[in-house]
Amino acid sequence: MNSEKSTILVVEDDKDSRLALCAILEGLGYNHLSFASAAEALADIPGKKIDLALLDIMMPGMNGYELLQKIREMPQFADLPIIMVTAKDEDSEIIEGYNFGADYYITKPFNSKQLEYGIKIYLP
Repeated sequence: MNSEKSTILVVEDDKDSRLALCAILEGLGYNHLSFASAAEALADIPGKKIDLALLDIMMPGMNGYELLQKIREMPQFADLPIIMVTAKDEDSEIIEGYNFGADYYITKPFNSKQLEYGIKIYLP
């Protein structure tokens, strides 16, 4: 792994979606840490260098909003840019995401250009 590349946290319970996100990130030149659940991510990320997070909302156990709050409680990630990536696409649901502290919101289905645009707002 090239240490100069930005690292993006991906938490997505759907394996195919997670693999697609990671493939897009690799194609864009980013490193990634990916997890199938919020609990796995929370157990592994302390002390890691993460530059941005992509979180699914609808996950079993702990949803993406709860995960966002737990990540923000960690001092090292208090200012981490967090993008919600979800099928929730109603205006009220998007506003809810921003109210929970999301920095940006990408609705599924999305294409690689939409994902790239969202990421480039926060990372070079």
